[in-house]
Amino acid sequence: MERCLGLLLVVLLVGLAACSLAGEEGSHQTDDVRPATAHRQTTVTKGRADASTIQGEPTASEVTAAEATPAIWDYVALGDSLAVGVGAHRGYVERYAAHINSDTGARVEVLNLGVSGQTSSELLYALRMDGSMRRAVGAAEVVTINIGINDLGHAGHAYKNGTCGGGDGQDCLRMAVEELEENWDAIVAELLSLRSTEDTVIRTAGLGYTPRVAKNFEPYVAKVNRHVATTAATLGIPHAQPSLGEGHMSPDGVHPNDAGYEHIADRLRELGYGPLGSPR
Repeated sequence: MERCLGLLLVVLLVGLAACSLAGEEGSHQTDDVRPATAHRQTTVTKGRADASTIQGEPTASEVTAAEATPAIWDYVALGDSLAVGVGAHRGYVERYAAHINSDTGARVEVLNLGVSGQTSSELLYALRMDGSMRRAVGAAEVVTINIGINDLGHAGHAYKNGTCGGGDGQDCLRMAVEELEENWDAIVAELLSLRSTEDTVIRTAGLGYTPRVAKNFEPYVAKVNRHVATTAATLGIPHAQPSLGEGHMSPDGVHPNDAGYEHIADRLRELGYGPLGSPR
């Protein structure tokens, strides 16, 4: 974390790249409060009523008990360190799962496949090639995704080092945005080949949140946000675009704190749970 904290005077995107690189150098071990790779499964539920099994037709009490048994929704989360929840006690994934349980009564079983430092290219490759990930997504009732902030972070790092290229020194930023947009479209296409918006709660927070960056970076972040919003709307994927203030950030200045992750989860909650359910 010292490496990240030492970059507080540098633009946010550069800090993101540096934190990601630090994790890669340690064989994906990070100094974050969360594991770098989070293939974790948790269950969020308020309890479950079990009806006894007997021969013959169910009694009225058994019907009542069966109706009281909550639905079980498998929730697969995809993304980078923001999906992992780095910087806080609980990330937005666990908080969003709790909202689902509270609002719909469904028992939510979470499989968090977030990976700290992950780029859009890496997520796309995993979605195409990782059989276990594809099976998990294919069986999920809920899928969330955020990705892309590390793509911009790596380009920001090159810009800072003077290796970005171009007459204005911003070629790598333009290339990063173009590649991210192409990868985003391909990622969404892979998701929709595995699950449908007609029977799955598919939600995206885009980059995870809109970072505050230096003015020369703002057009690139805005372009990505517009592309994500347009693509999501066209494909019928409800989309949140959280904006975090200073009170929402952890000490590293890059990742949200508990309040920040709660804000992201709240924005996803506002999108509802169609087509599977609605607040009771």
